[in-house]
Amino acid sequence: MSASKKVLIVDDEAPIREMIAVALEMAGYECIEADNAQEAHALVVDQKPDMILLDWMMPNMSGIELARRLRKDETTADVPIIMLTAKTEEEHKVKGLEAGVDDYITKPFSPRELVARLKAVLRRATPKGIEEPVTVEGLTLDPISHRVTANDKPIELGPTEFRLLQFFMTHQDRAYSRGQLLDMVWGGNVYVEERTVDVHIRRLRKALGSQHDHLVQTVRGTGYRFSTQVA
Repeated sequence: MSASKKVLIVDDEAPIREMIAVALEMAGYECIEADNAQEAHALVVDQKPDMILLDWMMPNMSGIELARRLRKDETTADVPIIMLTAKTEEEHKVKGLEAGVDDYITKPFSPRELVARLKAVLRRATPKGIEEPVTVEGLTLDPISHRVTANDKPIELGPTEFRLLQFFMTHQDRAYSRGQLLDMVWGGNVYVEERTVDVHIRRLRKALGSQHDHLVQTVRGTGYRFSTQVA
């Protein structure tokens, strides 16, 4: 899967960019580089990378500010981001994840770990074998165009809500615990509290509206399921 994937490396330290680029190119990825957030933003728009490796601490605009900016723009909102940082405190991890980054790697890290984490995030971003549109009661999710419609009217979803709905629509009628949903949708090595699932479920139901919010059902004592049958 990695042969055609393009990765943008954003770090103000050239030796770190070079180390990462060598590791990724050996693993079959194409690399482009930026040494500041402004240049990185331009490259994201022009080159449309499949993944961004983003350093937290940079002059002028920090990596976390760039991540927030990318997530607010519809054209860049879904690009997977892994944050690279020397910050190990829990509050910084939470701050990064709340800004919308997909994973978090603390420096120093091994090239082998980086490649493994990158592959895991790309797998979550482009689920294997799920390329055909899925329709349930007039609700349609198209993974190629990354659009969701309800009776042909567009529904606006954030990146996490889209992945959550995609997982639900392709795994119907089974109850999943919050922990299982975290593993399946967020990924097992991402630090997110279980109550975060409830927040995104609420957002998803609100976006689906009164016609389809009943499909996302609460299973008391377990978690959630997606079903056309009455709970």
